[in-house]
Amino acid sequence: MAEAILGDHDQYSCSICLELLRDPVTIPCGHSYCMSCINECWSTNDQKGTYRCPQCRQTFNSKPPLNRSTVLAEIMEKLRSTELSESAKSLAGPGEIACDFCSGEMIKAVKSCLECRASYCETHVQPHYNVPALRKHKLVKAAVIPVCPKHDKLLEVYCRTDQKCVCMHCLLDDHKGHDTVPSTIERNKKQIKLTHSQTKVKQTIQAKEKELQKMKMDITSHSDSAKKAAENSKKVFSELVKLIEKRSNEVIEEIKAQEKADLDQGTMLQKKLEGEITELKKREGDLEDLIQTEDNIQFLQNYESVSSSSGSDELQSFSFQPYCSFEDVRKLICELTGRLETTCTQEISKTVNKVSDLSAKRPTFDIVVGDRVRVKPSVVTPINKWGSVTHLSVGVVKKIQGDLLTVDFPEQRNWTGVVSEMEHVTDAGSDLSNKNGPCVINVGDRVRVKPSITTPKHNWGRNVTPKSVGVVKDIKDDDSVVVDFPGHANWKGILSEMELVTNDDEIGPSSLDSNIKIGDKVRVKPSVVTPTHKWGAVTHKSIGVVKKIQGDSLTVDFPEQKNWTGIVSEMEIVASAVSGSSSLESVIKIGDQVRVKPSVVTPTHKWGAVTHKSIGVVQNIKSEDVIVDFPNHKSWKGILSEMELVNYSDADITGSS
Repeated sequence: MAEAILGDHDQYSCSICLELLRDPVTIPCGHSYCMSCINECWSTNDQKGTYRCPQCRQTFNSKPPLNRSTVLAEIMEKLRSTELSESAKSLAGPGEIACDFCSGEMIKAVKSCLECRASYCETHVQPHYNVPALRKHKLVKAAVIPVCPKHDKLLEVYCRTDQKCVCMHCLLDDHKGHDTVPSTIERNKKQIKLTHSQTKVKQTIQAKEKELQKMKMDITSHSDSAKKAAENSKKVFSELVKLIEKRSNEVIEEIKAQEKADLDQGTMLQKKLEGEITELKKREGDLEDLIQTEDNIQFLQNYESVSSSSGSDELQSFSFQPYCSFEDVRKLICELTGRLETTCTQEISKTVNKVSDLSAKRPTFDIVVGDRVRVKPSVVTPINKWGSVTHLSVGVVKKIQGDLLTVDFPEQRNWTGVVSEMEHVTDAGSDLSNKNGPCVINVGDRVRVKPSITTPKHNWGRNVTPKSVGVVKDIKDDDSVVVDFPGHANWKGILSEMELVTNDDEIGPSSLDSNIKIGDKVRVKPSVVTPTHKWGAVTHKSIGVVKKIQGDSLTVDFPEQKNWTGIVSEMEIVASAVSGSSSLESVIKIGDQVRVKPSVVTPTHKWGAVTHKSIGVVQNIKSEDVIVDFPNHKSWKGILSEMELVNYSDADITGSS
């Protein structure tokens, strides 16, 4: 009996403490609780005058009498005795709480006391049920009792202001004046929300299961309908073939009948012609005999009879002329075949097209819920706008209704788009926006980080910028790539974040490297964080004259430092238009919209809450320093040479992306 009860352990648990009922009482709505649990729960409602069941939320205007349920209490005792006998043999395993009072073998603890701050097995916890002084202690399921790391006290209070559990001492210290409540009250409040959430989840599961069942039935029905349609089509076309065969046989029989009639006529004419030939041969014989007669008298006497019996010399001419020309029949059959082929082709094509039209409402795309998608590169602006989404954004299809779909992107949840504007994204090529595609990058190729990547997954590293061009050294199976950059060997990146670099791609200052000659005015490229031979007294703003070039090295005379040694690939020619002190930063003035240049990896005065995409308004300019108000960082301090102007169209694009 006890084992049968043990099988239904959950239905005998108190929904407040989640433990087996102790001193069980049943309230008018029929739910049962530990007497101490329901009293503690209702103690907070004494001032309100109304009492609710923690489970069904039924309201009572007055506190219902709490009478001990004798039968339920006996069942609980039997259940506990069964658990006690089993737990006595249960040793604490790895990760389990051991009884603090067992000596020798470490018996598994079943309860922990928040007052004693100790854990007990089923045997040693009994005093907490029997001793009146200990019965007031709060028992919980065996666990490591959380304590305040600062005061080493129990966490009994919940601070709603800081959203964390604190001890009583914290109320007088760090959390003084905060909105705090007993942990029990907050637990009950949050448990009600969780119960509602759980109910909604169960209802959603039930609804989804019904949808699944209906979908299975619809799929089966659709499959059966397709089979019947195929069988019917096969039957109809088979009957059509049989009809053609039948008509073909009728034509063949008619041809044979016509052949017989013509042959009968030909046979009759043939016999008549053969009879005339026989008569003519007989007359020929008579004439031959008369001619050979030597007796003149006999010749003359028989001449008249023989010559008169010969009949007319003009004999009737016979020829076989059939009523039907089978060559004409062959032509008629060929014409009929052509017409049938044309008719069948046209009519069957019409039927096939009509069958296709029946499914015209079904999207011609294979995108389904759960697929990873992105906006097609050919779509300049989606019908429902970009929002925070870009061409590089990859999201998961959440819902499809007709030609519309809902996608969860990392940048924007519940984004609405049009199916025809989207494309699948495979795991092998989750970022194919680059025209070269990651699949064509091989070891030895020259690559750089895509301009769309603000910060690579493995960070920029030392001396690597969006303009840095390196050589692929290795490609791993996990989509990672190892690149040797001029200022950073063995840099690790992600294949999908890289793009191929061709000679045509390297425009701007980098294309001028080979054109640098002695006497040119040059400066260090903005993309170079630290030159190979160090800065010395030179800065990004320094402009000097090339004095000497040896291989990839060059010597430059700067106003700040003479005979400065650098690398040709790290330098750029300075045109006369910018050879003086004038540059972009010189036109920046108070009130302009600005942002940090993409070439700046880390601003001199750090980022703060600002990013490369942040656009702010210049508030003040002092020499090289500039003060900018960004939406998320007021009075941000930067260096004028690290900033660039933003026109209104750029601001709109940035904002829309």
